[in-house]
Amino acid sequence: MAAVAGCGGGSAGGGAVPSTARAGASAATDRSGPRPPAAPAALAVPAVLPGPARAEEETSGEAVARRAEAARAALETARRWGLARLPLPAPQPPAGRPELRAAQGVKLADGLPPVVYRVPTEQPIVFLTVDDGAEKDPEFSRMAAELGIPLSTFVADYLARSDYGYFRGLAGQGDAVNNHTINHRNLKVLDYATQRDEICRQQDQLEGQIGSRPRLFRPPYGEYNEDTLRAAGSCGIEAVPLWNEEAFPDRMEYRYEDQRLHPGDIILTHFRGTDLWPGTMPDLLRKVVDEVTAQGFALARLDDYL
Repeated sequence: MAAVAGCGGGSAGGGAVPSTARAGASAATDRSGPRPPAAPAALAVPAVLPGPARAEEETSGEAVARRAEAARAALETARRWGLARLPLPAPQPPAGRPELRAAQGVKLADGLPPVVYRVPTEQPIVFLTVDDGAEKDPEFSRMAAELGIPLSTFVADYLARSDYGYFRGLAGQGDAVNNHTINHRNLKVLDYATQRDEICRQQDQLEGQIGSRPRLFRPPYGEYNEDTLRAAGSCGIEAVPLWNEEAFPDRMEYRYEDQRLHPGDIILTHFRGTDLWPGTMPDLLRKVVDEVTAQGFALARLDDYL
């Protein structure tokens, strides 16, 4: 890191001061009488410059150089992970989650959590969600962290319980760990009490393992009925996100005929390894990011919008 002007160890002239000169200077100082008082703290340069001064600082050569270095480092990271181009940055999330209204991609019913396939937004953002929890690939979580890719996960206990530490690590990166039931059963064929047990027990498990109680729930296979929604709401679930696209390491599958992403689309994928897929979890993330970026979208965090 470049030295800050005025903070170096040498003299103003660049050479070392002889010891005799230092001694003489000290003696002269001692004879010169009282020193002037130090400048009051109010005259010190503030850590954050106000108004025009800050704008001037941010357009200075030093600020431009900092931004250029950050861009260079980001491009180097993208290349190291094999991306075709830099991911587009997501906009700042809303101060509050938008109110959901009945529309294409949103199903509302009185007293029940909303079912959402597409978040209502005009911004060029989509959301990546990862289900189940069987494959716990540290390279996947490291890749997401280094690239700044937000994830929302939906974890089933029977697949995740062998290493909840992996999901605590994702939560520590800012990725929400949400509810996908205890045993990953088709809830639609179960009675209300059994559905409620599957959902509420996983709420308790995740609260104990991760430290927070999920707000979002995804039913296994996307199968649900009114009992599912009632049971989920009784356990504290606020929304049930489903999906419009599914991602694999070698392809994306689209629900709609135009075979394109749309603002607010939710992308589904899974924690799976090469025993089930033609690629690794980093291969999967590379495919998603390249596809999303090529279509002009950024990946945002679902939990900020639902």
